[in-house]
Amino acid sequence: MNAYSEIKQLAKTLSLSNLHNNTDTALRFSLNRTNEDFLLEILKGELAYREERSRAHRFKQAFLPAVKTLSDFDTAFQSGITKPQLDTLAKLTWIDSLHNLIFLGPPGTGKTHLALALSNHALNAGYKVFFASMDRLTHILKTAEISKHSRVRLSYAQTCNLLVIDEFGYLPLSRTEANLFFQLVSKLHDSASIIITSNKGFDAWPAVFGDSVIVTALLDRITHRCEVISLSGDSYRLAHRSSVFS
Repeated sequence: MNAYSEIKQLAKTLSLSNLHNNTDTALRFSLNRTNEDFLLEILKGELAYREERSRAHRFKQAFLPAVKTLSDFDTAFQSGITKPQLDTLAKLTWIDSLHNLIFLGPPGTGKTHLALALSNHALNAGYKVFFASMDRLTHILKTAEISKHSRVRLSYAQTCNLLVIDEFGYLPLSRTEANLFFQLVSKLHDSASIIITSNKGFDAWPAVFGDSVIVTALLDRITHRCEVISLSGDSYRLAHRSSVFS
């Protein structure tokens, strides 16, 4: 085995994937450089490669249905949240302190946009995120014991730094579903932050759960460390709708 082949083999054995995949580029870079510079570049390249692989994996596991950014959110149209408040949320210190966010308001007021944008921002910052509509999360919870896919999804959600639950309250929950959801929130209370978007205020949540007692216990946990942001006004989508005749 020549030196070139041995380098590739050793790189593979040592899990230096970037060096293994880019041996030719690395050797060309070594020309006219000191040993220290060459080694430093190899290590930097390996770290950047692993960080990108990790970022891509986080995004894949998060299941974001769309990519939104905080800079795209129009605070001039939606007065329920200010630019300084967005800047504060962008620092992500609320995740480190295990604070929750609840976005309340009618359809089209930016709840899901904010949830997606904060998810995207957190993923890029290195946090583990799991995003699901309430309907999808309920399905995962109900089928975790009989479906490997649901069991894996639930396991990942329980180890994330941030769980995002979109469209809470659109459909009522059965007693079993309500209990499973309560158990999940209770488990995450001291280990993760939660974002919930809902078109229903807290006074309407008992109708969703069919049980005021469980709602009281749930809100006690969710709102212990929480920021409730009410978004009101007209639908951004309707105000900016496009037409085939325009």
